[in-house]
Amino acid sequence: MHIESLVKMANQIGDFFDALPDRAEALDGVALHIRKFWAPAMRRQFLAHVDSGGAGLHPLVLQSVRAHRAELD
Repeated sequence: MHIESLVKMANQIGDFFDALPDRAEALDGVALHIRKFWAPAMRRQFLAHVDSGGAGLHPLVLQSVRAHRAELD
């Protein structure tokens, strides 16, 4: 999958969870969604993008991935 598509999907997830008033719940929700619904190959490619700086990613998504990295590998 193209990284641009993964970034777009991740940002849509970030937009959804950013509306939650509880920041911790939003961070958990982003990570849980990616872990449950993205194939391992998608997660690996996405995490490589995050590791290279995460250009174009919603700030909530970046924060969530950094906080829940071990769960997403």
